[in-house]
Amino acid sequence: MGKYKPPKVRKYGRGAQVCSRCGSHDAPIRAYGLHLCRQCFREIAQDMGFRKYR
Repeated sequence: MGKYKPPKVRKYGRGAQVCSRCGSHDAPIRAYGLHLCRQCFREIAQDMGFRKYR
């Protein structure tokens, strides 16, 4: 049995939003139901049909 309790499940706030691809809590994009962090979004955005504008 471990010494520490497992972390509690977050229901709201920054810790509740996770990337559906890598599980990161950093900079999630939730628009259009994506639920991806910005790094994963940049990697697969063109495959999903997004275009990069300057």
